Amino acid sequence: MAYKKKTAREKLLDSKDFPKIEKIKPNQEKIWGKGTIVIPAPIEVAEIMKEVPKGKLITINKIRERLAKKHKATIGCPICCGIFANITAHAAEEERLMGKKQITPWWRTLKGEGELNPKYPGGEQNQKKLLENENHRIVQKGKKYVVENYENYLVK
Repeated sequence: MAYKKKTAREKLLDSKDFPKIEKIKPNQEKIWGKGTIVIPAPIEVAEIMKEVPKGKLITINKIRERLAKKHKATIGCPICCGIFANITAHAAEEERLMGKKQITPWWRTLKGEGELNPKYPGGEQNQKKLLENENHRIVQKGKKYVVENYENYLVK
C-alpha cells in the first residue's frame, strides 16, 4: 500500500491528542526553568496567527506566552509552536492556491527577535515582499532579515 503524504491543511486539523500539559523534565529545567509546558494543538497556533491584523505583527514567543496563559502552564513549547506556525503558513498557501481569498496572514508571524522565517512558503524573500506590501521595513542583520522596530508593531 502506497503512503499518501498529508497536506499541510490535513496536518493543521490533526490535533494528535493535543493540547497536553506536562511537567518540565529535570534535564530541561536549565533551559526552560521549573514548572509546566503546554504542547498546543496545531489549530491553536493557527487561531492566534489568524487574528493578527494588517499593520501588526506577532512573534513565536508571544504566541507561546498566550498559549501558556490560556492553558495555565509556565511556558508554551518552543519547538511545537515553531513547527505548527510553519504548518499554518503552508496550509494558508494551499488555500490560496485553491482560490481562497481570505487566508491566515502567516507572514505577520516572526521568529523571536523580529526575524523572518526561512522555512515559510517562498522563504524569507516571499515573507519580506508580503511585509513590505504592508509598509514594514525589512533590514538585513548579518545573514538574517528582521523587521525594523518590530516591537512597535506587536499585537497586545
